[in-house]
Amino acid sequence: MVNNSGFNVGKKITLILVVWVSNFGFAEQLRVAVASNFIKPMESIVANFEKQSGHRVVVSYGSSGKHYAQIVHGAPFDLFLSADQHKPLELEKKELTIKNSRATYAIGTLVLWSANPSFIDDSSKVLLDQNFQNLAFANPKLAPYGQAALQVLEKLELVESTQNRWVLGENISQTFQFVNSRNAELGFVAASQVFESGVLKSGSAWVIPKEYYQPIKQEMVLLKRAQNNEAAAQLYQFILDTNSQKLIRLYGYQ
Repeated sequence: MVNNSGFNVGKKITLILVVWVSNFGFAEQLRVAVASNFIKPMESIVANFEKQSGHRVVVSYGSSGKHYAQIVHGAPFDLFLSADQHKPLELEKKELTIKNSRATYAIGTLVLWSANPSFIDDSSKVLLDQNFQNLAFANPKLAPYGQAALQVLEKLELVESTQNRWVLGENISQTFQFVNSRNAELGFVAASQVFESGVLKSGSAWVIPKEYYQPIKQEMVLLKRAQNNEAAAQLYQFILDTNSQKLIRLYGYQ
């Protein structure tokens, strides 16, 4: 078929289809499970990745323990960013991951934080004095940051004397909300929730010395479902890229 200008309409349609396919044909969607301490940096990483790649990323935030259970029971995730090393390793043992895809993407920093600007004096004094009614931290059975908080209390020999004041969050995000809403005077949170570019955004805080708790090495792993999903492999590499790692450090991670 030829129009009045002499241009073959069939060729024109084919050309349009070729252009359309080259622009959108390789765009994929992937689903990612992410530990709730990593919300802020992940939001920035995803925005940068989607802009550069054209892929769409669907992110679910929550406790690493809950994500682990969901994955074991068949949840359709392609990539899992845990708040610890243990859960990705266990998934690997269960043969639910792509071989050799476990990698440390960040090392977390634990902070004792209060929404009250004058409550914490950048030391353990407020804990030792026990001049508070409620102390919030994530459930140690579900969240690595909760495990780290419990280790701090054990080191300071404060477990028994403070236990009746604990307010346990399902994850680190809920813990932050307890403190931010002042339902708890203070709590153990992730540095990424209260620091940005090395500056405390609000309230008062004590950055817990590293020797008070075991390193929070946060690992990610590609899951079996991502075997043929090029977008998942690209995001995995994007997170480990130098620019993304610089961004991650701005939120208090190592």
